[in-house]
Amino acid sequence: MPINKTEKIWFNGKLVDWDKAQTHILSHALHYGSGVFEGIRCYKTNKGPAVFRLREHVERLFTSAELYFMEVPYDVGEIEEAVKGLIKANKLDACYIRPIIYRGYGEMGLNPLKAPVDTAIAVWPWGTYLGEEGLKKGIKVMISSVERFNSNIVPTRAKATGQYINSILAKLQSLKSGYDEAIMLDNRGMISEGPGENLFIVRDKVIYTPPEHASLLMGITRDSIVRIARDMNYEVVETDMDRGMLYTADEAFFTGTAAEVTPIREVDGHTIGKPGPVTLEIQEKFFEIVEGKDQEYGHWLAYI
Repeated sequence: MPINKTEKIWFNGKLVDWDKAQTHILSHALHYGSGVFEGIRCYKTNKGPAVFRLREHVERLFTSAELYFMEVPYDVGEIEEAVKGLIKANKLDACYIRPIIYRGYGEMGLNPLKAPVDTAIAVWPWGTYLGEEGLKKGIKVMISSVERFNSNIVPTRAKATGQYINSILAKLQSLKSGYDEAIMLDNRGMISEGPGENLFIVRDKVIYTPPEHASLLMGITRDSIVRIARDMNYEVVETDMDRGMLYTADEAFFTGTAAEVTPIREVDGHTIGKPGPVTLEIQEKFFEIVEGKDQEYGHWLAYI
């Protein structure tokens, strides 16, 4: 999706003009993928802009940095305040937020420990990742032949820039095959996740989702949906899932910061059908929460 330019970017502690937020062509991260990042959303509410689960996202950013031995020159609170200040500076009432910590210019080669660590945050208006129609009617997906990496290859708990080459290959395969999105298997052949989303299915009103050992990134939206569903008295089971379990699901949906709650209507030509009642109920509750309409979950919103 195209990026809608805003006015300011937070770069190494300062607000700089969008077009002047630049890094050197020989930055380590450009050559080796040595960066970590987050995707966060700010929603428009009756009380003004509100960032969904900001603290949890920033804490995961720091966890990713730690897993790659990156010493961040800021603390969690400073990054939280930088996010809020940047949204305010750009006068946005809703936006996508992209913090990134990466190894910059100064060292080349596979030992990056002497490279400087740069930190930046950008915000811009960004619509529904898989399309408004997909959000309402569901999307077509395929199981990709591109395998999801496991934690003996790179840390699956990290949201790292270079790791997403794996996701890009799966995404491109699905698009070139006429689908909207992919589903990836782990090295055991079990269902893992989408290229940038976690997966849920519904069978007989019970909600199932793959477990952490299926090589998935532990999504913050995923965690939110598990909590919301259980509060709505649904049984949520984390379990290994094979293709057949997915093909015969009553309902299926993706979750993620970008995808939000996107129904799946077809997998590999197997029709799951239009968005079902469980998916729609959870989707409706999710948007009520992020838009500040449900005070029970008000602690998940950081107001600007």
